[in-house]
Amino acid sequence: MSTVDLLLHPIRLRVVQAFLGDRVLTTGELRGELADVPVASLYRHVGTLVQAGVLVVAGEQKVRGAVERSYRLVAEAASVSAEDLAAMTPEDHRRAFTTFVAALLADFDRYLDQETVDLARDGVGYRQIGLWLDDAEFTELVTDLRAVLLDRAGNRPGSGRRRRLVNVVHLPGQEPPAGLS
Repeated sequence: MSTVDLLLHPIRLRVVQAFLGDRVLTTGELRGELADVPVASLYRHVGTLVQAGVLVVAGEQKVRGAVERSYRLVAEAASVSAEDLAAMTPEDHRRAFTTFVAALLADFDRYLDQETVDLARDGVGYRQIGLWLDDAEFTELVTDLRAVLLDRAGNRPGSGRRRRLVNVVHLPGQEPPAGLS
């Protein structure tokens, strides 16, 4: 199975996303976070991700006579390579982006379904901004954003911290009309 097909399956993508932030989860904890996914299906997709090396066993403990495993994400294995991206067709990219956006929408729906919702208090936001950048300026922007995010990616859970999902999408806008550039 290609990395693209492996990672862009809607359930497997949600499993991978549950581990973001260097989390270690048991299948029971994962079931709690993905409660809408049938248990057998969840176990099957976790097994597929383990076989592919995207998840690895981080620990095992006996619980009521059974062995409960905890897993962690192998970040390098959980990304699509530049070569795979280049080989994707426009339809592949549409399918991948649709899966990404559907997962984002599902995360937002789960947030809105909480008993109390306060976007300002919880730091929830969604914005779009148009910037006029040449290729060098755009590369610098992406490099800066990546550095800011990576600087915080190593943060561990702690007092006052909560896991926050940051999604980034950047697209070129339409070319300006002739005579305006």
